[in-house]
Amino acid sequence: MGRRGSKRGRDVNGILVLNKPLNITSNAALQRVKRMFGAAKAGHTGSLDPLATGVLPLCFGEATKFSQILLDSDKKYLVTGKLGVQTASGDTDGDIVKESSFDHVTEQAIVDVISQFTGEIEQVPSMYSALKHEGQPLYKLARQGIEVERKARKITIFALELLSFEGDEFSLNVHCSKGTYIRNLVEDMGAAMDTCAHVVKLHRTDAGPYTSDAMVTFEQLDAALEKGGHQEIDTLLLSVGSSVAGWPEVELTDNAAYYLKQGQPVQVPQSPVEGMVKLSLEDGTFLGVGEILDDGKVAPRRLLKTS
Repeated sequence: MGRRGSKRGRDVNGILVLNKPLNITSNAALQRVKRMFGAAKAGHTGSLDPLATGVLPLCFGEATKFSQILLDSDKKYLVTGKLGVQTASGDTDGDIVKESSFDHVTEQAIVDVISQFTGEIEQVPSMYSALKHEGQPLYKLARQGIEVERKARKITIFALELLSFEGDEFSLNVHCSKGTYIRNLVEDMGAAMDTCAHVVKLHRTDAGPYTSDAMVTFEQLDAALEKGGHQEIDTLLLSVGSSVAGWPEVELTDNAAYYLKQGQPVQVPQSPVEGMVKLSLEDGTFLGVGEILDDGKVAPRRLLKTS
């Protein structure tokens, strides 16, 4: 009989960029990968719908401290929309609720409407989103036939590019801020062209610093486990510090790092003048993230336990 409070699983620290397959929830994918690693602690960085595929960063151990940073990061998607049909969920998973002619829609019409949805816009989240109302996810309420009022939220579409238009389908490349619902975007674009539309295919290509090039499939994980167990599968993990790749970096002496770990802001010559920064030792060891204060000192915000 195990001791009360004993930890289940092993200490695993790092980030796995999973290529989430079709027809599985993000949480189910996370739990499956967590079991494969035998990890004690893991979390994902924002859900992909079951019908969506692509980049899903999974954080293990100390990396979970930085999951909110990834959740708040920009995302990029490839999406295919189908004109003339609106569904309850905004994708192929929902029942058809409306059909409309789209004979008047041309490639130029789609190009023209793109400008209306580029930049900072307002978007009303779908009832089939994971947002919560009084503790209940909206999608659970929607499946019970319950609809509640949702406030419009400001999001930013940094780039929106038409890739193809053939028959009743059009494909887009989308670069957007956190909180953007691509199903809503496609649905709203359809309405702006005096028809309706829903998502038939959605693939996330980027999430923060992670791109499709970093993705690992379940097949690769299975192969690694079979080849060399946990020792081999661990080689597929990216470093915790990769979560803030591209951030301004502040290098600390051992002495400065000591005081920072005690929670004390420190003065570091030639630091950035404002904002969040990546913290590391002079040998490149990642320590965590900090923030530049008004007086120019660097204050700790999230530090690795092992640092």
